[in-house]
Amino acid sequence: MPELPEVETTRRGIRTALVGRTVRGFDLREHRLRWPVERGIAAEIAGQRVLDVERRAKYLLIRLERGTLIAHLGMSGSLRVMPAGSPRLLHDHYDLVLDSGQCLRFNDPRRFGSLHWCTGDPHAHALLASLGPEPLDDDFDADHLARRAKGRKAAVKLFLMDQRIVVGVGNIYASEALFRAGVRPRRAAGRIKRAEWERIVTAIRDVLADAIRQGGTTLRDYVNADGTPGYFRQELFVYERTGQPCRRCATPIRHLVQGQRSTYFCPQCQA
Repeated sequence: MPELPEVETTRRGIRTALVGRTVRGFDLREHRLRWPVERGIAAEIAGQRVLDVERRAKYLLIRLERGTLIAHLGMSGSLRVMPAGSPRLLHDHYDLVLDSGQCLRFNDPRRFGSLHWCTGDPHAHALLASLGPEPLDDDFDADHLARRAKGRKAAVKLFLMDQRIVVGVGNIYASEALFRAGVRPRRAAGRIKRAEWERIVTAIRDVLADAIRQGGTTLRDYVNADGTPGYFRQELFVYERTGQPCRRCATPIRHLVQGQRSTYFCPQCQA
């Protein structure tokens, strides 16, 4: 599933092509995504200028003059900028057609992505209203994590993946950040010490920033806005490296399942 670095990479990739352009049309070929896409969106957005493209957690906010398109890539989705009228692939579900002669095309084989039209404050939308702080913003710090973790028995990895605690720290980057911080993923969040929270915050910031610089992580389906894969997979320390030697100490990487998701860690480097 595309996580924060992949969504941020997509945002940066499409923003230049969209901002300042006028919407000439919206071609919806498949409305049955995770939630049905409103068929009236085309009439709502036609003729509006794109003011900005922002990101909140794993959602892209395409700001228009009289509202916002809230887009989610789902498990296998991608947004690409290409000439309008380009040959369509099987799972190309909608085109946002621009006055530049280009379009923003959404492809999603599994149809778990979504698109919503919001005329009010998008941050008050039901999908965004209860989200936690952004991990790269100043209000995400050790104090915040320690306060929210107090008395919690949940494993620290699952705690960090709770979008109400902090957004965008998905499965890949939670495993990688805990490795960098030297903390085992099964430890109870309520038992993490303040110095460890400091290391975890730094590790989360660093691993996300590194992944964004590399264009995200391509494991299976993800491609950037120009169709290229993300290269951060080459720098993963533990994720999907079961049995391989730790890049730091050569101890074999271990695998376990938490909350129906795979977790990877080094039994020597992580205490």
